[in-house]
Amino acid sequence: MTDTNQQPLTEALGRAVWRKSFRSGSGEGQCVEIADLTATPYSSVGVRDSKNPGGPALVLESSAFTNFIAQARGGRTIC
Repeated sequence: MTDTNQQPLTEALGRAVWRKSFRSGSGEGQCVEIADLTATPYSSVGVRDSKNPGGPALVLESSAFTNFIAQARGGRTIC
């Protein structure tokens, strides 16, 4: 059985503009890319391995991504 909600998300990820941090090293191979999906019905952020752009992507709600970044920077969780 095919999940009817899966295809539109797959299409949104395929059309997304993916970007790496400007702080990412060139050729290091240890980078992730993010895509802003907040303008889509999913209102989320996509995260994927830059070495495998055709592979799976993690899709986080915008608030979860914001909390993740705050924690990564050593900040407090935004509730």
